[in-house]
Amino acid sequence: MCVQFNHFHHNNYAYVPSKVTLTDYFKLDLILLYLFLESTTDSEAEKVGIFKKMARRPDEDYDYLFKVVLIGDSGVGKSNLLSRFTRNEFCLESKSTIGVEFATRTLQVEGRTVKAQIWDTAGQERYRAITSAYYRGALGALLVYDVTKPTTFENVSRWLKELRDHADSNIVIMLIGNKTDLKHLRAVATEDAQGFSETEGLSFIETSALEATNVEKSFQTILSEIYRIISKKSISSNEPGPTSIKEGTALVVGPQDSNTKSTCCSTS
Repeated sequence: MCVQFNHFHHNNYAYVPSKVTLTDYFKLDLILLYLFLESTTDSEAEKVGIFKKMARRPDEDYDYLFKVVLIGDSGVGKSNLLSRFTRNEFCLESKSTIGVEFATRTLQVEGRTVKAQIWDTAGQERYRAITSAYYRGALGALLVYDVTKPTTFENVSRWLKELRDHADSNIVIMLIGNKTDLKHLRAVATEDAQGFSETEGLSFIETSALEATNVEKSFQTILSEIYRIISKKSISSNEPGPTSIKEGTALVVGPQDSNTKSTCCSTS
């Protein structure tokens, strides 16, 4: 079923399963409104600026806002990686993501307070229409495959091409082999993924969202790399260093164009 959402004369389309609740529709509506705001110019955004102002609580205090996207085939564990990192939760009966969702977590990266905004999208083809808005402003990407399903690793090349076609050329990319807890079902060798990563210039790590193995490390690593690139860019362009960045500044690596998911399981 195709549901059309109209926001300020801007049409967005999202394909959703036939069995969805009114809450799902409302959530999709808000997400698509957010995507619209992200794609507008400053002058257009000012007309509905109150939306963004309401999104930030007065007590939040951070130096940087880094947007990181999760991509990969459906069922590889993207949502559980997100929930494990942001809420330390894991859902054995996790359902496929409807459209796009995002969660945030504020943490320390090399002495600076960084708010990580992690975006999770459905891996199904019917959600490809939101691709451009999804990648807009992303500084990092976690490309996830399932170590027990060879096809998800084979499709990594397609996801990488899509990412490079739509995201900034300087985006930091990490390849993640998830579900290492299923040792008896492993079908993708670590060496194969390492070789692919070296060829494509990606960082690489294997994780288990179920056992919380390397999940924290993967996010910390990509956020630290983004911060280092931002710092180097400021120095090389003779711009003010990180200490002069105003609180909550969202940064883009490269040329510039112009909370969160609900809990489903108890903390493990």
